[in-house]
Amino acid sequence: MAEIRIVADYGDLCGEGPLWDETAGILYWIDATGQKFYRYRPSLSYHELLHEGVEIYGFALNGAGGFVITNTAGIWLWDGNSELILIASEVEGHKCQMNDCIADPEGRLFAGSFYYDPSCSYPLGHLMRIDPDRTIQVVDEGVHLANGLGFSPDEKTLYFTDTVARTIYAYDYQRATGQVKNRRVFVKVSEQEGIPDGLTVDAEGFVWSAQWYGGCIVRYDPEGKQERRIQIPAKQVSSLTFGGESLSDLFITSAGKSEPMPVMPPGYDPSTGPMGGQLFQIKFDIQGKAEYRVKF
Repeated sequence: MAEIRIVADYGDLCGEGPLWDETAGILYWIDATGQKFYRYRPSLSYHELLHEGVEIYGFALNGAGGFVITNTAGIWLWDGNSELILIASEVEGHKCQMNDCIADPEGRLFAGSFYYDPSCSYPLGHLMRIDPDRTIQVVDEGVHLANGLGFSPDEKTLYFTDTVARTIYAYDYQRATGQVKNRRVFVKVSEQEGIPDGLTVDAEGFVWSAQWYGGCIVRYDPEGKQERRIQIPAKQVSSLTFGGESLSDLFITSAGKSEPMPVMPPGYDPSTGPMGGQLFQIKFDIQGKAEYRVKF
């Protein structure tokens, strides 16, 4: 069994979005609800709170420096310190109320919008693509709660999670144009399990998914069959990414604030147990792959 180590414990209300900067040797992650932005330097065994008071739901490294971030008010450029610069707050009449995002090999950004509200009827969200010239296009629709994204190592498949639908989709992806098509179900998670949240893809083309309410991470083979399941000592496991010097350290975020929703599995108790809030690390002999950077 792989050893699960707590790297940092800031009591994150909703730890999310771990992202490894392979050039600097730094892991970034956020507390989306607490509006905090962190970094961890494994070479120094040192982590710190970098910034607070900025809402971030997803972010990607920018090749020109800084980040592109997504939140409930839009898509933004951010240097990590000063004010945000708005890229878009609305696309084709749809509010950019955004969650996770990811850079593609050509420096574009894919991001999902969400309007999920279990207390009432709500419009469905979209998958959007933002090009380096900042033009934005809706590339798919019908999303309940947009979440983790990832690319296959051969750059021919884009994976995209709809948490409330309990589904990870796969699309045919064309690097030259950024076009996605042929959406299909890659994984449909049972109602007896947690719900799929953040996602990453390793160098072998296996897809890793964090299970909120499931207290685990799951590795699926390229056909969508479960290859392994690893229990994490947190009930609300939110996201994960590979990092470290050889990209064989898996970093996993979790959320300490209980968030009960109607999609909880039967028998799940949202009031007791270790919800989360820590950043975890597992060392593997499996390698991940470096994430791309936007070119904005």
